[in-house]
Amino acid sequence: AQFDITPDADGNVLIMRKLSVAGKGLIKINGKPSTASVLKEISSLLINIHGQHDNQALLNPEKHGDFIDAVADNYTEIDEYYKEFKNLNSIRKELSSLEMDQDEKQRRIDLLSYQIEELEKADIHSGELDELKRKLKIAENYEATVKALNNALFLLRGSDDDDGALTRLNSVSKQLSALNEEEFEKTYSSLSEVISKAEDVTAEIDSFLFGIEREDINSDKINQRLDLLQKLMLKYGNSEEKMLEFLENSKKELETITFSDKKINELSMLLDNAKINLINLGTILTETRLVAAMAFEKSVTEVLEYLNMPSVKFKVDIKQGRYTKKGCDVIEFMISANKGETLKPLQKIASGGELSRTMLAIKSCLLDKDDVATMIFDEIDTGISGFAADKVADQLKKVSHNRQVICVTHLAQIAARADNHLLIEKRVENDRTFTDVFSLDYNDRISEIARIMSGTELTENLYNSAKELIDRSIKNDNL
Repeated sequence: AQFDITPDADGNVLIMRKLSVAGKGLIKINGKPSTASVLKEISSLLINIHGQHDNQALLNPEKHGDFIDAVADNYTEIDEYYKEFKNLNSIRKELSSLEMDQDEKQRRIDLLSYQIEELEKADIHSGELDELKRKLKIAENYEATVKALNNALFLLRGSDDDDGALTRLNSVSKQLSALNEEEFEKTYSSLSEVISKAEDVTAEIDSFLFGIEREDINSDKINQRLDLLQKLMLKYGNSEEKMLEFLENSKKELETITFSDKKINELSMLLDNAKINLINLGTILTETRLVAAMAFEKSVTEVLEYLNMPSVKFKVDIKQGRYTKKGCDVIEFMISANKGETLKPLQKIASGGELSRTMLAIKSCLLDKDDVATMIFDEIDTGISGFAADKVADQLKKVSHNRQVICVTHLAQIAARADNHLLIEKRVENDRTFTDVFSLDYNDRISEIARIMSGTELTENLYNSAKELIDRSIKNDNL
C-alpha cells in the first residue's frame, strides 16, 4: 500500500524485470514501471531467501536477538524502549553541551556578547541593502534627476504666465462635458482617465522632490553604510535575514549559558528519571525475550531431533549487557550437538551440516511469525547425506504445506520430494556462457534424479532407484 501496489483479484503480485546488454534495465510491478529500490523494499515482504550467507548470520551472535524478538512479537515494547533511549541520549547530549569548564564558558560569553553588541549597534533591517543601492543610484545622478523632475512639474502644472498640461487638459475636459451629447461620452471618459493618471504622476514627482531629505541621498554616507553591512555579512551571513537569524541564535545561546547552572540541574533531574524509565522498559523487554526464548528452545530442539540430531541440546543464553538501542540483553545461541558435550556457542562447534539443519529448524519455528509466501533455500543440503538428508527433505515438505518453497539442491533425497522440478544447465555457445532452465515431466524427473545419484552413465538400476524415490514421494504426499 505504501508504494501503491495492489494485488490482483487472486492476491497475486506480478514482478517483471528485464536486463539488457547495454546496461539499461526495466522493472514493472503489476504492469507499472518501478525502481530497483522499490523492488528491494517489497521483495522482503514476498520472498524469504536462505543461502549460505544466512548461515553466517546464524554464526553472528548480534543477529540472534532478532530471531528471539520475532518469536516474542514484542515490537511494541521495543518501540517504547527505543523512544526512551533516544530521549535519554538527547538529554545527555544537551547536558554535555552545557557542562563546559568555567574558562571556556567565560570565553564563549565574551564572544557572544561582542557579536550581539556589534549586530544590535548596526540596527540591521530586512530589505535595507536593496534600498541603499536604490538610493545610491539616485544620489549619483541627483542633480540631473532633480532638474529633469522640476522641468516635468513645470510642464505639467505651468506657471502664472503659462498654462501647464494639466490646466489645458482640464480646459478640454470642460469643453467636452458642456456638449451633453452621448457620442462624446466615451471621449470625455477617456480624457478623464488621462487627467487622473497625469495627476498621479505629478503627485509622485512631488513626493520624491519634497519628501526625500538631502541627507538620505548623500552618496558618502550611503557607501559607508553599505561597507559596514558588507563586512558584517562576511562574518554573520550573506543577507540581512541570515545576520538577524545569527543575532537571535546568539542571544538564545548567551541566555542558555548565563542560566546554565539552573538548566543543568533541571536536565540532571530529567536524566535521572529517563534512566529509571529506561531500566524499567528494558526489564519489560527482557521479560518478553525470556518467555520467548523458552518456547523457542523447545521448538528448535524438537525440529533438530527430527532432523537426525537426537542428542542435541539447544539453549538461548540471555545475559545483562550495556543499554543500547535494542535493549540491555546480550543474546547468543548455545548448542551441544552430541551426547556428553557441554553447551557451547553455535559458532564454535557447528559443522556445515549441523549449521544447515539448525537454520532450517529456526526458519521452521518462525513460519507463523511472518506472511512471506515464498521461501528459497539455496544449498540447504550442505554437509548432510543419508538419513539426515531424508529428514531435511521431510521438514522442507512440511514447510511447503502453507507456502511455496523453492530449493536448489544436489541431493536426490531432497530433490525427489518436490512437486515440480526445474533443471538448470549451463552451455557455451560462440565463446559465451548461457544458462537454461527447463521444466521436467515425470520421466525427465526420474532421469535427472538418477543422474545426481551417481553422475555416471544412466543404468537401469539407477533409473529404477530414482523412480522408486519419486513414486514413494508422490505416494506419501497423497496419504
